[in-house]
Amino acid sequence: MNFDRKNLDDQTLLGLYKNLLKPRMIEEKMLILLRQGRIGKWFSGIGQEAIAVGTTLAMKPDEYILPMHRNLGVFTSRQIPLSRLMGQWQGKASGFTKGRDRSFHFGTQEFKIVGMISHLGPQLALADGIALADLLKKDKKATLVFTGEGATSEGDFHEALNVASVWNLPVIFIIENNGYGLSTPTNEQYRCETLADRAIGYGMEGRVIDGNNILEVYHTINEIAAEIRKNPRPVLVECLTFRMRGHEEASGTKYVPQELFEEWAVKDPVKNFEEYLLSENVLSPNLITEIKADFKLGIEHDVEQVFLEKEIELNQQEEIADMYAPYFAESVLPADTNKKSDKRYLDAISDGLRQGMQKHSNLVIMGQDIAEYGGAFKITQGFVEEFGKGRVRNTPICESAIVGAALGLSINGYKAVMEMQFADFATCGFNQIINNLAKTHYRWNEKADVVIRMPTGAGTGAGPFHSQSNEAWFTKTPGLKVVYPAFPSDAKGLLLAAIDDPNPVMYFEHKYLYRGISEPIYDDYYTIEIGKAKLVLEGGQFSIITYGLGVHWAMEYLKNNPQLSADLIDLRSLQPWDKEAVEKSIKKTGRALILHEDTLTNGFGAELSAHIAEHCFKFLDAPVMRCASLDTAIPMNKSLEDNFLAKSRLAETVERLMNY
Repeated sequence: MNFDRKNLDDQTLLGLYKNLLKPRMIEEKMLILLRQGRIGKWFSGIGQEAIAVGTTLAMKPDEYILPMHRNLGVFTSRQIPLSRLMGQWQGKASGFTKGRDRSFHFGTQEFKIVGMISHLGPQLALADGIALADLLKKDKKATLVFTGEGATSEGDFHEALNVASVWNLPVIFIIENNGYGLSTPTNEQYRCETLADRAIGYGMEGRVIDGNNILEVYHTINEIAAEIRKNPRPVLVECLTFRMRGHEEASGTKYVPQELFEEWAVKDPVKNFEEYLLSENVLSPNLITEIKADFKLGIEHDVEQVFLEKEIELNQQEEIADMYAPYFAESVLPADTNKKSDKRYLDAISDGLRQGMQKHSNLVIMGQDIAEYGGAFKITQGFVEEFGKGRVRNTPICESAIVGAALGLSINGYKAVMEMQFADFATCGFNQIINNLAKTHYRWNEKADVVIRMPTGAGTGAGPFHSQSNEAWFTKTPGLKVVYPAFPSDAKGLLLAAIDDPNPVMYFEHKYLYRGISEPIYDDYYTIEIGKAKLVLEGGQFSIITYGLGVHWAMEYLKNNPQLSADLIDLRSLQPWDKEAVEKSIKKTGRALILHEDTLTNGFGAELSAHIAEHCFKFLDAPVMRCASLDTAIPMNKSLEDNFLAKSRLAETVERLMNY
């Protein structure tokens, strides 16, 4: 192995050695503890330490690094005390996740590290968002993110690299090519000669380096980082290395040919660098013994100290509360309550988005065709001229990467609103929404200040892929908030409340209502508290609980049947939802009809029905009845669509309820 110290002095070389040795010695201790049965699982990075250590030391301490399982050297090189890491691994309070997640599935703003989730690819897009925030702030910083050769097969890899390239983001993408994705060798993972060759397709630079040579890693990353801080652009670096242990210890290594272990054993990054430093008279045998003894003493102390720590005490209220970042939402009244203008539902959303951009200089909106074109529904028309292309960003067609980038923006001090062109397309970003946005605060106490706008619903003959009511996919996911306004005034006030809120909000806006309804709404900035229902109509015979287009169906039905008297409750928010308002109405009327556009089975109405049955049973004079759309996909033909929608069964359901 050829080492080139270039201009590094002896003290810097010695520092590199200590940082390289420490994670190796910690890992060796972890393997002993595993054999003793004192810990339950370990993902070993033995043989790969030079990549984690060399890259981390080449980055500035205030620059973000997004590592993976086998990157212990990132954490130790950022000087995180072993006692805190051990507390994390053992699920103790001294860790970073209050015992809620494992190994390196955590982040820390203190050390500017954002850990992975088990799905491997999503953190690549987070790096894009973090780097974008640095660009917007005009901070000359780089961001570094890891992935493995196996994860380069995932769509998240393609999307993140494409976005970084299109936007000239200062991101260093590190591929740790250790030969195997669990037991699958590289010849079953990809056909290109090197993974760095893929950089050509994204219009970025790609390099292949010896990942076991710490000086090559350090010099390469130091050089690239210095360049992209001044001239922002992404670079792909493939680090060739080998995994000397199994995917995790329980997997073993029987699937790996023995000759590979023999070949790579002579390339051991710690042993070879140690021998080089001995030849350079930077190290001596006595100094090596002294360093190792000092490390061993510290490791033994920290490990045993954590084993003595108390187990986490259960606090159920804290568990529930920590799904969301703390936020006291106080409704903001308009400065001038006499000043109103008649606005359509679409105009109200545009007005709210514009005033949100004016209030929050750190708010970025992203989506397909939202810039000069003004969005598919023209909601952001004129925004580029007012706020500039830095904050109003057209995106490639890659929903997963943009949701991830939105989270990255939030991590690095920004707010983000992302527009799904249609709510149906959220499936392409589902993993990021469900497993990253929703769980981030619970896992490591970091907000996810993101609003996802969801143009939703049927009634326009758009068929199975542009008309779904998919709110129930998200209402069951702890950590998300879900709002669904039915009127222009609520559309504006709830959108501004969602933007203010530091938690992830799924904001559903019904396409059929865009140009179909209007009302006078306040011109000035105002918010409506998320989680509060509105009593649209008051009556005594029964209660209709609904939201979105269902509110208008119910209003039309009651208007055409003046002999009926009903409370009409517009939930407005579905997560959280206003249990108090619903219970109050049902205790008064004794009959409940739940109406929604979504399909019947497992629609949000099922949750409402279960709650009413459990908490209001003694007040009911009839069974809770649901009126929902057919359990089919949504047809395009108008007569078929009309038959599909819940509206076609509303009269029949009311009749059954009243005649019970």
